[in-house]
Amino acid sequence: MKILRIVLIVVAFVFLAAHFSRAGNDAIAVVTLALPLLLAVRKPWAGWTLRILLFAGALEWVRTLLRLVAERRAAGDDWVRLAVILAAVAVVTLLAAFAVRIRAPETTPDGS
Repeated sequence: MKILRIVLIVVAFVFLAAHFSRAGNDAIAVVTLALPLLLAVRKPWAGWTLRILLFAGALEWVRTLLRLVAERRAAGDDWVRLAVILAAVAVVTLLAAFAVRIRAPETTPDGS
């Protein structure tokens, strides 16, 4: 199960990196590809960072879906397949956000 969660998270970030690269934001794409490395950090902030960024990524997919569908409809082109694919990618990204485990804060031996 742990491997599936990791694969889901990595795939979501790879899709986002491809999206940013296609838009010409190569620096953001490289950073996005590096973000899954935060899975190795055993601090709560790392999990929260990944979760928030994946939620933001899902919103980016929805924004892109709405923009591209509007463009296609205005041009009179077919838009249904585009909408289904981008909606599926947005759902996968959202599921990846929920797959991120937030670790409990570490405590010292004296309980603080």
